Amino acid sequence: MKTLIIVAHPDLQASRINRAWVEELSKQENVTVHSLYNEYPSGAIDVKHEQELLDSHDRVIFQYPFYFYSTPPLLTQWFNDVLEVGWAFGPGGDHMRGKQIGIAISAGGTAAAYQDGGHNLFTIQDLTKPMASIANYVHADYLPLFVLHGVNNVTDEELAASRAAYVNHLAAVEPVVYK
Repeated sequence: MKTLIIVAHPDLQASRINRAWVEELSKQENVTVHSLYNEYPSGAIDVKHEQELLDSHDRVIFQYPFYFYSTPPLLTQWFNDVLEVGWAFGPGGDHMRGKQIGIAISAGGTAAAYQDGGHNLFTIQDLTKPMASIANYVHADYLPLFVLHGVNNVTDEELAASRAAYVNHLAAVEPVVYK
């Protein structure tokens, strides 16, 4: 299975967590790492190129820091521009059908903060449901999320473990079945 990791970090070089993940994923076979902010510093997305990348992969993982309960701005723009009617959904829009879509996020808050009634009020799974909805809308299968919490306090050992856990996640993850 060919996996495309679409990284949406506005300053990847300054990111300890996302940069470490990218370094680890770049070593893996059948994995393509594609950094949106490096590719499109001006914000002008090459839609055709992005669609060709999607067509050539079976699985797409969106990797990003969790920004105010959402995605960084360029990734939001990417969804709006690349997942076009007639290409990703709607009449003739079957390019994403049957692909697998997942997310890998880094979150500043602790796991306890992302619980019902916690500091963020909701679970991380609840807050990332819009990604599951996008997958559903384009007829893709949604994968369980990969998350590292408390990124501001991660030790070197925890970071090394998260690198290995991310690779293992990609190897073993199966789509979520919603009813």
